[in-house]
Amino acid sequence: MVNPRIPLSRIPTFKLFTSAITLALCTFFVLSFLFTTHSYSSHQHHFTLGEKFGGVGLVSDLIARGQMGRIRFFPDPVKGSEGGISHGFESIRRSILALKTDPLKPRLDQIRKQADDHRSLALVYASYARKLKLESSKLVRIFAELSVNFSDLMKKPQYRTLFSSDASPVDESVVRQLEKEVKERIKTTRQVIGDAKESFDNQLKIQKLKDTIFSVNEQLTKAKKQGAFSSLIAAKSIPKSLHCLSMRLMEERIAHPEKYTTEGKPTPPEVEDPNLYHYALFSDNVVAASVVVNSATKNAKEPWKHVFHVVTDKMNLGAMQVMFKLKDYNGAHIEVKAVEDYKFLNSSYVPVLKQLESANLQRFYFENKLENATKDTNNMKFRNPKYLSILNHLRFYLPEMYPKLHKILFLDDDIVVQKDLTGLWKIDMDGKVNGAVETCFGSFHRYAQYMNFSHPLIKAKFSPKACAWAYGMNFFDLDAWRREKCTEEYHYWQNLNENRTLWKLGTLPPGLITYYSTTKPLDKSWHVLGLGYNPSISMDEINNAAVVHFNGNMKPWLDIAMAQFKPLWTKYVDYELDFVQACNFGI
Repeated sequence: MVNPRIPLSRIPTFKLFTSAITLALCTFFVLSFLFTTHSYSSHQHHFTLGEKFGGVGLVSDLIARGQMGRIRFFPDPVKGSEGGISHGFESIRRSILALKTDPLKPRLDQIRKQADDHRSLALVYASYARKLKLESSKLVRIFAELSVNFSDLMKKPQYRTLFSSDASPVDESVVRQLEKEVKERIKTTRQVIGDAKESFDNQLKIQKLKDTIFSVNEQLTKAKKQGAFSSLIAAKSIPKSLHCLSMRLMEERIAHPEKYTTEGKPTPPEVEDPNLYHYALFSDNVVAASVVVNSATKNAKEPWKHVFHVVTDKMNLGAMQVMFKLKDYNGAHIEVKAVEDYKFLNSSYVPVLKQLESANLQRFYFENKLENATKDTNNMKFRNPKYLSILNHLRFYLPEMYPKLHKILFLDDDIVVQKDLTGLWKIDMDGKVNGAVETCFGSFHRYAQYMNFSHPLIKAKFSPKACAWAYGMNFFDLDAWRREKCTEEYHYWQNLNENRTLWKLGTLPPGLITYYSTTKPLDKSWHVLGLGYNPSISMDEINNAAVVHFNGNMKPWLDIAMAQFKPLWTKYVDYELDFVQACNFGI
């Protein structure tokens, strides 16, 4: 039914307009379809070229750089129009797969990159090992083999196809197997590199060397402390043969007191004759004392003019009396007394005896723990038990012990006399008290080594560079001693050192102080030291010496004595005595 409102004359015009629009749309769709088909055919031709010159990666690269619009497309001349159209849909499918990369591809590329990186790393370490020549035959071979393992892995047929230009889907199981093998090789490579790292890392080697040095130094310090402590024990121990000899001599003294006692007998005039050559010897070692006297008398031109004042403790008095009564020592005069016979030597007069009664000093000596006994390693020698004995300090009381004498020669019990010593009495002392051989050379054995120069009194009175001298053979002018009041000087300084703040224990530091300006240097040939610790002393120097001194821990009567020097001492041991033979002394 016709709408009465629309004029009939306008209907044909509307139909004509509708028909024109329909025709235009149909034409547009036909042309669009033809153009699309031609474009996909051109895309297929382009990817064929792309595969020849680098595969999908080239195209992807071009897409990323926005250069796809510059590519010109041409139909494939070989396949023709029908071939191109019929193959177009297949090209579309493959192109979409190429543009939408297989999700396993990034994973595969990463595996390959890791393998290549570790192969290169192994090659670098191999090259560096050749350069440094560090276990070259071993390390170079190991790293070269690691590199070859990575290369061989990538050359396996099943893995080589994964990296071909073919865009076919990647087999995930093969990728997993490849990843597993690569990870195993990477793990091995990292482990080998970690084990060999210190061979290449200089900082690591330096640090490790420092740690090793620190550890060795700690062990060395500990060993030194223990060695010093053990050496001290060995040096101050009494050998079985020496103990046996003392006991047998004491047994003889008890069995025949009338033969050896001096009680009630008048003092021989030679003992107090100032015109004779007098010696002072303070010792508790029977054999050592006998060697000193024996060597001195055998090398003296007129031994009957020599007088030896031997002082020991009460315990060894009987053994000493017997020992020096068994032979005449070439006519020399020998006086044997105990330190207790000198009544003036008591704690009220002698500072050392008073100090030895203090609890601090007793604790210093009688600590029984190794770590306590060795905590002051540098001054370990001052824990020597001889410093507890008054015998070691009698040398400071010679004028009072022998009031009628003018000169006396002090000798330690670890010396051997090799020449006649009467020439010492002919030396002009120039008013000095002490004649001794100086021991300093270079910066060694200066006063600074024996005293505390941080103390104001020491710093004000003495020079740290003053040359030290040796105890062991000292010629004393007793008249000059009395004039200079050296014993009083010794008491003054010893009292000040009650807490050991001026010097450590011992007799040399107070001797250096007491005779600071009153010591006359003697020629070094009179007294050669060091046979108890220094093996490098020349035999020429020893043979030219009037006295050789076994100062140090390796005493000649001990098993630890130095073999090259021991015969110098043993030649003066009286092995022919029955008591000595009975104790197997020296065997």
